[in-house]
Amino acid sequence: MPPKKKLKALSVVKEEVHSEPKGRSLKPPKVEEEGEVSELSRKRPKPSSTVTEEDKVTESRVEKLGKDAAAAASSNSERRPPLSLGVHPGRIQNLKLGENEHGPVVYWMSRDHRSRDNWALLHAVHQAREKGVPVAVAFNLVESFLEARARHFGFMLRGLRVVEQNLKAVNIPFFLFRGNPVETIPEFLKKCNASLLVMDYSSLRIGRQWRNGVCENVASSVAVAEVDAHNVVPVWRASDKLEYGARTIRNKINNQLAEFLNEYPVLENPGKPWEAGAPDTIDWDALIAEVSRFGSEVPEVTWCEAGEDAALEALAGKSKGFVNIRIRNYVNRNDPSKPTGLSGLSPYLHYGHISAQRCALEARKVRKVHTKSVDAFLEELIVRGGLAENFCHYQPNYDNLKGAWGWAQESLRIHAKDKREVVYTESELEAGKTHDKLWNAAQLEMVYYGKMHGFMRMYWAKKILEWTESPEEALRIAIYLNDKYELDGRDPNGYVGCMWSICGIHDQGWKERPVFGKIRYMNFNGCKRKFNVDGYIMNVNQMVAKTKKQLKEGSTTAAPSKPVAGKSDKL
Repeated sequence: MPPKKKLKALSVVKEEVHSEPKGRSLKPPKVEEEGEVSELSRKRPKPSSTVTEEDKVTESRVEKLGKDAAAAASSNSERRPPLSLGVHPGRIQNLKLGENEHGPVVYWMSRDHRSRDNWALLHAVHQAREKGVPVAVAFNLVESFLEARARHFGFMLRGLRVVEQNLKAVNIPFFLFRGNPVETIPEFLKKCNASLLVMDYSSLRIGRQWRNGVCENVASSVAVAEVDAHNVVPVWRASDKLEYGARTIRNKINNQLAEFLNEYPVLENPGKPWEAGAPDTIDWDALIAEVSRFGSEVPEVTWCEAGEDAALEALAGKSKGFVNIRIRNYVNRNDPSKPTGLSGLSPYLHYGHISAQRCALEARKVRKVHTKSVDAFLEELIVRGGLAENFCHYQPNYDNLKGAWGWAQESLRIHAKDKREVVYTESELEAGKTHDKLWNAAQLEMVYYGKMHGFMRMYWAKKILEWTESPEEALRIAIYLNDKYELDGRDPNGYVGCMWSICGIHDQGWKERPVFGKIRYMNFNGCKRKFNVDGYIMNVNQMVAKTKKQLKEGSTTAAPSKPVAGKSDKL
């Protein structure tokens, strides 16, 4: 066996920090020590008597979600509200008060890379207009981010290139820094004598560390606010605790849709010109070429054009837009042999090129025509997405076995030494060299396409548990491969997907069996009963052959993302 690889240490600050549901404190939660089982682990709701009953209940709840989303449309005018009304205070956490009332406002963009439909940016502009001061947007490019490679950095920078141009159309400067944001952002605030810093919200550990470090390093004169621009219902409003599953959080989210699922104001000029020094000119082509050399073994993909303009087209375009053309196929979303059943929006949602709220607003417009598809889409987008955020927000061990419920930890521990029929090394798994042709296809789809079908991700991760020496090793490898190759990796949905598959998160205990214990089991024959396995494998093989040909010809470089002419003035 080769030596085990470790996820890169995130040591921006020594202490992990969670954003609390209310108030301004950034106190860290208690982290369980090795072998300790939390009280939450002991208090697990009793599952329904049968899976069939639970499926029926879930179906009715999903339908109610769709109705509530549609009702929100009638209670909130579809016309764009004026920016003067500001952003819903429930989206904002004021983390630090400041003494300076007259300096500029700076929005530190880190998770949500868009100028349209961005509550954090809108809050920054609204505050700047209230104060009568200018506003600027800053982005910090780090040298490395978890397992991100050329595929991810290239996509991200191409999207930011569009953001810069769209902001220029409304006279908002865009500053790009390189290094540690804990140092660069406070330095910029000091240089421009800022009065307020607005930050994106992220539930991941590294984002909390960065935000905490920035808060500690900014001068006492600077106020700091955090805005959840990513979730339809802000994570701290959706729930104030770690939820057990979708059924325990769904109604909490449903009950707040009328309050939060409404139209965005149009982004406007802040009113005051920026006079604290113009941003340096960014040579985007050179920058993309430079960062893409890091991790070039995971090249960019060509099927998904980066940027908020392309994201909006993918969502609502007249020719190929999801809600206008393809949403009728969403009923086939769980069939890997029918890839047109997927929305294809997850990379855009991950990088914040489009907001989940915009996706929901557009989808509910066609609910009368495609009721079941829209309800299912809203369930995945709002409830399941919110559940993943909830887990990473309230569970500090969201990427290791200590984050599993007590029953799952115990069951996995008992069966950790069970004999495996076959054990594969990390390199064998990464290369897709197993005896299982279905699993190999899923792995190669991820490696060459940058995206694995959602149903196959479950099967893929569970087989890693079955074919590795321990649950700890299985989870480590699953997260490593997911984050390295998936275009939408390094995301709450990805961590929860791996934790669900391997550790039973948001699931119930099942019939006990070797290796898996009480964790839900999946096998090849079960997949054959659900979908056309041979059709899926054939589709992947054709895609891999095409991509390999492009690699050989040197034609895999993604097309540059540029703002769509005429759209910049309609933010």
